[in-house]
Amino acid sequence: MPTRHDIRNVAIVAHVDHGKTTIVDAMLKQAGAFAAHQHLDDRMMDSNDLEREKGITILAKNTAVKYHPKDGGAPITINIIDTPGHADFGGEVERGLSMVDAVVLLVDASEGPLPQTRFVLRKALQANMPVILCINKTDRPDSRIDEVVNDTYDLFLDLDATEEQIEFPIVYACGRDGVASLTKPEDGTVPADSDSLEPFFSTILAHVPAPVYDDEAPLQAHVTNLDADNFLGRIALVRVEQGELRKGQTVAWIKRDGTISNVRITELMMTEALTRKPAEVAGPGDICAVAGFPDIMIGETLADPENPIALPLISVDEPAISMTIGTNTSPMVGRGGSGKGADAKSAVKDRKVTARQVKDRLDRELIGNVSLRVLDTERPDAWEVQGRGELALAILVEQMRREGFELTIGKPQVVTQEIDGKTHEPVERMTVDVPEEHMGAVTQLMGVRKGRMDNMSNHGSGWVRMEFVVPSRGLIGFRTEFLTNTRGTGIAHSIHEGHEPWFGQLVTRNNGSLVADRAGSVTPFAMINLQERGVLFTEPGTEVYEGMIVGENSRSDDMDVNITKEKKLTNMRAASADNTENVVPPRKLSLEQSLEFCRDDECVEVTPEAVRIRKVVLDQKERSRTASRAKSGK
Repeated sequence: MPTRHDIRNVAIVAHVDHGKTTIVDAMLKQAGAFAAHQHLDDRMMDSNDLEREKGITILAKNTAVKYHPKDGGAPITINIIDTPGHADFGGEVERGLSMVDAVVLLVDASEGPLPQTRFVLRKALQANMPVILCINKTDRPDSRIDEVVNDTYDLFLDLDATEEQIEFPIVYACGRDGVASLTKPEDGTVPADSDSLEPFFSTILAHVPAPVYDDEAPLQAHVTNLDADNFLGRIALVRVEQGELRKGQTVAWIKRDGTISNVRITELMMTEALTRKPAEVAGPGDICAVAGFPDIMIGETLADPENPIALPLISVDEPAISMTIGTNTSPMVGRGGSGKGADAKSAVKDRKVTARQVKDRLDRELIGNVSLRVLDTERPDAWEVQGRGELALAILVEQMRREGFELTIGKPQVVTQEIDGKTHEPVERMTVDVPEEHMGAVTQLMGVRKGRMDNMSNHGSGWVRMEFVVPSRGLIGFRTEFLTNTRGTGIAHSIHEGHEPWFGQLVTRNNGSLVADRAGSVTPFAMINLQERGVLFTEPGTEVYEGMIVGENSRSDDMDVNITKEKKLTNMRAASADNTENVVPPRKLSLEQSLEFCRDDECVEVTPEAVRIRKVVLDQKERSRTASRAKSGK
């Protein structure tokens, strides 16, 4: 069969923060993708604001470099897919792998294979792809290259890799310095026999299969991603499997439900470095962007109008976590961050507070996010959103918040399954790296969450690695407590491990809430009196309402408090008038921490300016009646 030797398609997969995006930056620079005078940011592929803030890749993105072989041969286009390293964004990984013919597995020279390494590698092996191992960050002072290579071999064997897949080439690199070598350097050093990524490029050319096609086959192109343009409308990123795509060509658009319609391609673009440039034709193996399809979806096929043959739809793993997203139902809806109302009418006008706006936004998210599901609930203004993990759902809420939406978010729940008549819940494999002195605290923390230890190893550097299998329910709210108990030194990562029978009741939060019993403005006088009751979340001057949670109680039950109480002034001078008391700074909770803090009868109010935790039932008397009925069993 004919082969295209002028192109290679490869995905770079790794655990979070092992250096994928940094090494792609170095590849772009060394391939001459930018002019000498051009100003370049670090992590150029992380173009999303949230990606830059959190330092992680959320969306799979593609770039292309023109590599000029040293022997003077014709330039070769290398299409590179930068995939997320977090399992919560696994839908992006699966989509990225559908576009390529091989993967580069990037592993940190110190940390070695971690849960997300297992996840992304398993996906690549299932797709029967060849793998290139790249040991990155060899210059880390605590690097242990030989052990990491052996651990990676063990991981391949554990995932039932074939003999061909286990015979992988190994590249040693320092992505930050843009240096790679095929010779193993000393631990803690940059490869000395090279000053560029040339060995990395040559390994990709030698081991990534060139696209193979059939001259006689009709056109087939797979839609793997979506984008939007103000002038062109919806843009579909496609990989051409067979045949050719041309600008102005009429193609058969095979939809998910099997219906076929003929549509004309109005624009065809190919990626060069970080920009898309107009092109006239795309052949087998090319990754290109096409416009002219108003409602095209991921997984659909563009085919020959005379002989339309559909490609298989992209399949993704089942969702494990769900939460309810609805319109803002608090007394402060549409009133700004302080609760005192917007200064200008435009501030209110730009707010999105209706059920129709929220539903339209969730439907738009479904177009580009294959791993998300939106289900109706009993209420017309709330929907159950299911996804891979807590982080993926929190990212969605954060994006909607920045777009001007006001929302009410319920406590994250797990998505259960009925297997053989019994309820099964998702479980996670949690890998924890902690200093030895915190080992007991972590073991106790996991014991409360019904986690069982599977493995423990000591690297001899004062750090211990422990592996637990724990129900996903137990990890909701785990991260904050874990960081507190390990004084911020612990590293924890988890990955979905399947489903097991229901583990029973879990109690992960022992403390109750301090709940405001009336509306008003928070006063320093009231805060000073309440400080000994627990930890407060609000600052002086903050507007509160009845049922809003203003702090964490030091006891296990909830307490209704008056945080708006003022000091009554008289003309009598008290003996203690000159005594001063300091207000302890409140604990500021992020969106993720607020979702972790929630109990079943609590929810989070999210607005562009503020994140507030509140009771689902705001009225104090109604809550008391409900509690009484629950106790009496009525």
